[in-house]
Amino acid sequence: STQCKSARISEYCDGSMISAEDCEFIKKFEVAHSEEKQIILTNEGHQCAKTFLNLMAHISKEQTVQYILTLIDDTLQENHQRVNIFFDYSKKTKNTAWSYFLPMLNRQDLFTVHMAARIIAKLAAWGRDLMEGSDLNYYFNWIKTQLSSQKLHGTGPDSSGQGTISPSESSQYVQCVAGCLQLMLRVNEYRFAWVEADGVNCITAVLSNKCGFQLQYQMGFCVWLLAFNSQLCEQLRRYNVVPALSDILQESVKEKVTRIILAAFRNLLEKSADRETRQEYALAMIQCKVLKQLENLDQQKYDDEDITEDIKFLLESLGESVQDLSSFDEYSSELKSGRLEWSPVHKSEKFWRENAVRLNEKNYELLKILTRLLEVSDDPQVIAVAAHDVGEYVRHYPRGKRVIEQLGGKQLVMNHMHHDDQLVRYNALLAVQKLMVHNWYVLLLLGTTTRY
Repeated sequence: STQCKSARISEYCDGSMISAEDCEFIKKFEVAHSEEKQIILTNEGHQCAKTFLNLMAHISKEQTVQYILTLIDDTLQENHQRVNIFFDYSKKTKNTAWSYFLPMLNRQDLFTVHMAARIIAKLAAWGRDLMEGSDLNYYFNWIKTQLSSQKLHGTGPDSSGQGTISPSESSQYVQCVAGCLQLMLRVNEYRFAWVEADGVNCITAVLSNKCGFQLQYQMGFCVWLLAFNSQLCEQLRRYNVVPALSDILQESVKEKVTRIILAAFRNLLEKSADRETRQEYALAMIQCKVLKQLENLDQQKYDDEDITEDIKFLLESLGESVQDLSSFDEYSSELKSGRLEWSPVHKSEKFWRENAVRLNEKNYELLKILTRLLEVSDDPQVIAVAAHDVGEYVRHYPRGKRVIEQLGGKQLVMNHMHHDDQLVRYNALLAVQKLMVHNWYVLLLLGTTTRY
């Protein structure tokens, strides 16, 4: 209890382990009401920061440290301006406000660690100075590690140091970390730093890992925040945020999750300054069947006007994009989503005859994606379609064989000739034949061009 933990601080005072000045202040601060605390913090801000930090440094009992951190966190939460007492104190001691808390991220006790993380986020987001350099890199790397760490899935020690944490505690800690990220990404400068730290891949990995609805909401919220910046909308094209969010939208039963995903999609379309970027996002949404989901959502009633407005905006935007959709746009969008299927374009002779050379555009961007899928995908259908497309590219582009070899595609296709899946083996074999035979029409004579 609070009284118990407070009593322990008094014991430290009685034992002369902390100064009389710090003892006097903490006793006064603990019993003060909200208005009295504000007066104390206004008049004795330096002493408050000094006492809190001295107590953290000199007290070893974990429960008492937890109490002090909770006291600090509550103090900052009540009034965001109070972070300045730590900035003022750190300036006089030639430190940064968060330098006192960053080392606590390495402690064993999860409650202590996550309370320290909350305080760091508040200081960094609400303070007058930005967190930068190695401190920011360290904190963001810690967040990334925690979001993907097995400790957050029930294998870490509990706050008493005995056994493992329960699933509910585990879930709370993950949500705490996600909450820290949400707070940080409200600051534009931190958005750039998060993207540069490969944080978007971390978000999509969490979204793709069948997380609970609260974490879905929090990660969607982070994408929504990132997409407020037009420059970052451009950079987010490199990541599969649309497929990850559309999968969740399709299964969402929580209105708050639906709302934040629709808002994120709207930002991606509305905040993108470049027309090509907007079109690419729209095509990705169409490819991921978002239009159909929107039509279903449009039939429902919502108390939240934002949802209704976002559905209307997205329906209009995607409807316009569908009208302008060419077969090559459709193919490009499908390929970039990484979700290849036997859609009509793959088997269209006319498509390959007219568009094979376009796979060379932007320094072979689409071909590189195609060969990458052959290397990393574990979906037999994706591999089979990718192998088929490599063969069609080689068949219809005269110098295609050399290009594919330079990209390592030939060996990747050959690797799948002994795949467990029959369809993969079949399409890999056909693609290899097309790569090996200089004149495709020799295969016509041999009768081996029967297409699946």
